[in-house]
Amino acid sequence: MERPELSITVERAPDEVIFHLAGEIDVLTVTNLSTLVNETLAEPPARIVLDMAGVTFCDSQGLGTLVVLSRKAQHARSVLALANVGDFLLRVLDITGLRSALMISSTA
Repeated sequence: MERPELSITVERAPDEVIFHLAGEIDVLTVTNLSTLVNETLAEPPARIVLDMAGVTFCDSQGLGTLVVLSRKAQHARSVLALANVGDFLLRVLDITGLRSALMISSTA
């Protein structure tokens, strides 16, 4: 069975960087996401947006990575926001208590 990967498209504006994510955020794909966000934090924009519209799955490793990246952004004096979060992921964030640990915006 072939595993879907995580495709990441980056859109840069003067004060924000948007990562359009499509696929699965899991133990096999978080390294690439972390690397890209960490590189962006070297010269942090005011806001980093993870557009979750195309995300089909997020495991515990993915959830943990989102929280870690959010904290790293705060330390770099940037804001990491999740946009276009689907109902399934919102429910998982509610169940795990992580919804309050992440900034969720309605659109990118």
